[in-house]
Amino acid sequence: MTPRPHHPRHSVPLLHALTFIVALCSFAYELIFAELYTVVFGGSVTQYGLTIGLFFSSLGLGSFLSGRLETDPESNFFRVETYLAVVAPLGFLLVILLGTLRYPAAYAPLVGAIARLPIVTIGFLSGFELPLLTTLSESVRDTARPPSSIARGVRRLTSHLNRAFGVVLGAAFSIKRREGKPSDPADETSAYAAVLGFDYLGGLVGSLVYVFFLYPAVGLIPSVFVLAFLNGVAALIFASTTANTHRPTLRSRLPQPVGSTGKALFAVCLLVTASTGAAAVNAGPVGEDVSEYYFEREFELEYAPGAMDVAVTDTWTTRYQRVTEYNRTWTGSGDNPYFGATTEHCLRLDSAVQLCESWADSYHQGLVDVPLSMFENSTDTKVLLIGGGDWAAMDRLQRHGVSVDHVDIDGEFMQRAKTDPFLAQYHDGAYRYENKSTRVQDAFQYLEQSEQRYDVILLDIPGATDDDQLPLYSVEFYSQLRQHLTADGVIATWTYSRYSYAQHRTAYYNTVHKAGLTSAAPYFAWEDIDADGETERVERFTLLAPAPRDSLSPHNGTAYMNRYQHRYQAVEWVDTPKYAGVRPNSVFHPNYDILIK
Repeated sequence: MTPRPHHPRHSVPLLHALTFIVALCSFAYELIFAELYTVVFGGSVTQYGLTIGLFFSSLGLGSFLSGRLETDPESNFFRVETYLAVVAPLGFLLVILLGTLRYPAAYAPLVGAIARLPIVTIGFLSGFELPLLTTLSESVRDTARPPSSIARGVRRLTSHLNRAFGVVLGAAFSIKRREGKPSDPADETSAYAAVLGFDYLGGLVGSLVYVFFLYPAVGLIPSVFVLAFLNGVAALIFASTTANTHRPTLRSRLPQPVGSTGKALFAVCLLVTASTGAAAVNAGPVGEDVSEYYFEREFELEYAPGAMDVAVTDTWTTRYQRVTEYNRTWTGSGDNPYFGATTEHCLRLDSAVQLCESWADSYHQGLVDVPLSMFENSTDTKVLLIGGGDWAAMDRLQRHGVSVDHVDIDGEFMQRAKTDPFLAQYHDGAYRYENKSTRVQDAFQYLEQSEQRYDVILLDIPGATDDDQLPLYSVEFYSQLRQHLTADGVIATWTYSRYSYAQHRTAYYNTVHKAGLTSAAPYFAWEDIDADGETERVERFTLLAPAPRDSLSPHNGTAYMNRYQHRYQAVEWVDTPKYAGVRPNSVFHPNYDILIK
């Protein structure tokens, strides 16, 4: 008995819906992996540029080779979606693993190349989707079958939209017009054009969903499992509408292996869809577990092998930065130059260390107490604090009784810092200080709008570890700071070490010099951090001004300044260093190679 020919039960609206879903996933994958590479390797301009280039080139290659798959489009579309549901999360975990390995610098290009294989594979597989869906859509259009009520509704909507856009297009382009009785404009739209339209629309929605929902709501890691789940669901929905009509049994009404697809692959699709769905439902625990594993290994790599054990205790993401709290424990192997205690608690903003127990007090004493010693402790002294969302610097300022304008862009972090047990011990409720005004605003924007001048400007911001922070280290930013200084005003900021960050330091000083801050007074914060009776240099700071200012006045300061007054009596104003061969950092011409890469 000759079997009846195969007639797919899927419809054009279903294929358009699938096109929308798979395009949403593919474009969101591109953004997820670009952000992942930025976290692991640093430099968002480099990582986003490479990721987009590799994704679209591999997308084109997949599309170019897709003709070899069109002899069995149903089976191959099912395979593509299953493979994507497998490759995306596994590729994500591969990149995480590579970021935790210790390897010689000579192997960095090889590791980088391996890390890009997942996005290349995703782009290659995604390149098959559009041609396969176009082939399927064309075959369904050729099948004379009464459309369902939903299909008729979608068809009417498509027709109305086509007519509306036709009016606009007709005003600017030469468009096709038929003689005689007007036809349905939807009939004049080719299967390829319709599928391509839903593909582009899905890409747009995928970008919006990732940026405004997935990333802020569930985080980077769970997002990849959500998208992989959608790929698996798309494959199963497609399978459920691709049964042979000559097998009208209960079994045939259930999702079946499509065409020549083996049962093993179908089982894999079911398993992967269920697994990624479970991971998506448990987004919080899954994201925390993977994050803790990665950051613990990454932080340990900063020390000699085996010298430090790191245990992440909490991590969260705001709109502007990733916050990680962790304990670091010196194992006794190698030198311990960072702190006296065997174990201490620390906090990082993205990859930059913001606070550690051993030096949190001395850091803020150096940043705040040293420049404030030059001015009266009264509300007549005007201070601008940029950053400082942990409120620790504000605690030092309220002890001086000065007037403070506080500007920080991350209101979510500032709010959480008020009650965070670790940070609360360093700010003592300083967010209630009556002589302060706090604005949740971009500092650059604030400076452009404000006409206030300040005696002291404090920069309590992280180092330039990613592109978002580059404007805060630019000529334009420091020029704005200079314009907001009083006649005797100074800027106090943490600065790069000539030993650990020599290139960063040269670019930084050339930047501030070009901004007109031609005088500098370098100094350190001091503390006996290991309680051995010897005072150690803790952090490096610099006072900046357009011209030399008065010397520091320890007698006008706090107990910290009185304790170390002999250290600060020797601080002198010098010409801001200027180095040849390194250009300053500008907003529109960033010194990206030195500051980020």
